Amino acid sequence: MTTVLTTHVGSLPRTQNVVDFIFAREHGEPYDQPAFDAAMAEACSETVRKQVEAGIDIVSDGETSKISYATYVKDRYTGFDGDSPRNAPADLKLFPSFLKRLAEGGGTPQYARPMCVGEVKSKGQGELEKDIANLKSAMAKHGAKRGFMNAASPGVISLFLQNSFYKTREAYLAALADAMKAEYETIVASGLDLQLDCPDLALSRHMLFTDLSDDEFVKVAQTHVDALNHALRDVPKEQVRIHICWGNYEGPHVCDIPMAKMFPTLMSANARYVLFETSNPRHGHEWTVFRDRKAEIPDDKILIPGVVDTTTNFVEHPELVAQRIERFADIVGSDRVIAGSDCGFGTFAGFGAVDPDIAYAKLKALAEGAARVS
Repeated sequence: MTTVLTTHVGSLPRTQNVVDFIFAREHGEPYDQPAFDAAMAEACSETVRKQVEAGIDIVSDGETSKISYATYVKDRYTGFDGDSPRNAPADLKLFPSFLKRLAEGGGTPQYARPMCVGEVKSKGQGELEKDIANLKSAMAKHGAKRGFMNAASPGVISLFLQNSFYKTREAYLAALADAMKAEYETIVASGLDLQLDCPDLALSRHMLFTDLSDDEFVKVAQTHVDALNHALRDVPKEQVRIHICWGNYEGPHVCDIPMAKMFPTLMSANARYVLFETSNPRHGHEWTVFRDRKAEIPDDKILIPGVVDTTTNFVEHPELVAQRIERFADIVGSDRVIAGSDCGFGTFAGFGAVDPDIAYAKLKALAEGAARVS
């Protein structure tokens, strides 16, 4: 049996020191830049150490320095200012008492979501290069052989940082693709794998496009993938991962568009590795989509199903993890399956439903389950 490798979606819990620095920058408060940089390097190293200790083969920097997986771009690109509308997911609107409880309990993260009000252009790759250097240094120190770095897709940027500058949505996506191209290429050139976070391919259905039919939304989502593929045109797909999700929050999720409807769009991305939810109660059954549509999975795709959930503090039993992995190994072969997580454990700085220590216990269970399969 082939050894089943392990990874996760990317974000991991940040220390309070890191969170304090990030929010000082977020709020325009004075902070010491060398101290900020030192804190990020130290925290990244510790994050990689914990991943290696848990048994994770393909590690990340935990998105340590980023305020969130999507809105960090406002700090690295021009054209963003003001604030974008906040659209609660449609499923939470159906249960207003639960939405109120989330908001009052701090379950709706507070951070800037500026509008696009001008031309989107890179401010340079300096911040990214610091992140890359921190991750590679940590990998060398702690013996991690392979790493990846997250980057926002054009589609997810358009979801959270909405457009009031470009004439059409398509023009905005095209501008974002052109602007993000260098970021993607810089990550890959460093020797790291590139992960594109694309919750816009599912989450945005019940956040931004609730007035459309599912079929109409699929057409919109395909334009997002087309823009992404354009940005990836000079990047070898062998180093590219894509992650789809329906929103990394505990909630009803009764408005989620089915994986079956998004399957062709997801498979059309120029990425070898496909990460998706399959552990939480709303999407755990959708492994059958991959079984029933095996012929539609390109031969070079490697599946990274989420075999641990990221919204609850249950620690999955390794045997359950192994069973989840085996479902996909039976479909495409164990050499084309990597064990992953449903989503990230630190989607936003200072916010996460899972206790930091339990997050790493979940990663350990993930690795132990993969070892049982191997």
